Amino acid sequence: MRPILMKGHERPLTFLKYNREGDLLFSCAKDHTPTVWFADNGERLGTYKGHNGAVWCCDVSRDSMRLITGSADQTAKLWNVQTGAQLYSFNFDSPVRAVDLAVGDKLAVITTDPFMEQTSAIHVKRISRDPTEETGESVLTIRGPQGRINRAVWGPLNRTIISGGEDAVIRTWDSETGKLLKESDKGTGHQKTITSLSKSSDGFHFLTGSLDKSAKLWDIRTLTLIKTYVTERPVNACTISPLLDHVVIGGGQDALHVTTTDRRAGKFEAKFFHKILQEEIGGVKGHFGPINALAFNPDGRSFSSGGEDGYVRLHHFDQDYFNIKM
Repeated sequence: MRPILMKGHERPLTFLKYNREGDLLFSCAKDHTPTVWFADNGERLGTYKGHNGAVWCCDVSRDSMRLITGSADQTAKLWNVQTGAQLYSFNFDSPVRAVDLAVGDKLAVITTDPFMEQTSAIHVKRISRDPTEETGESVLTIRGPQGRINRAVWGPLNRTIISGGEDAVIRTWDSETGKLLKESDKGTGHQKTITSLSKSSDGFHFLTGSLDKSAKLWDIRTLTLIKTYVTERPVNACTISPLLDHVVIGGGQDALHVTTTDRRAGKFEAKFFHKILQEEIGGVKGHFGPINALAFNPDGRSFSSGGEDGYVRLHHFDQDYFNIKM
């Protein structure tokens, strides 16, 4: 399995997202310019220019026509995927951290960071079919818990919103009223900041990664903890295979501690765990800095990782991978 090295960002990667067909890969980084690549050979298709700060998160519509990005420049922007044209900009009073499109692409959930007097918040925005009719008003604003909300995603049938962040608690909110429905249990849940949250392809489970050096698998409806995967370094990114019972976890120390801990280059690896047995299967090394982003191709036959080193590494699995026996 030879990785394809994709160099297009000058700063650390923050987020990776495949479209539904799995032929395009979108990458966000701290260099202000979200980029789209061909997912089979890693060729760079184009960039989306217009942000003025680090881009933290993105999501692409089901028909691959629209891209939404959230940035530290206090905006979330809608783009035309094909032409790279900016369609609309949602403006906020604080940096935007997470964006997620609802099923049907008519709503987006956008989270904003605490800033000056502002607390963190979750906003639900309506997305029009026609960009000229976009108003930018919030359908719902939830003034969030203390600390940053690092991820917010839609629950089943868009009825709920699931959020996780600095206070290490996962919360489920009613997407109509904004009422808090459930919180994860403090004892069994994460002990430190939740850095990442990704749903399974069927939408029944989701995986969270945390700086407490673990990733956890949860039931999306009941918030029951199902599995815990323990690693030896903080987790910055995690993803669930749509094909096999595998989860992939990536991370590493904070960038400021990297040089003091290890002499060998390329030590940072994406670790594969068996989803059910919770055992480590193997790892894919190669990044020269902590892994900040991971994404599985929807067909489950390849995955990509984005690192603090500014590279995206695209891995197409060999046949051996599909024959791993535990």
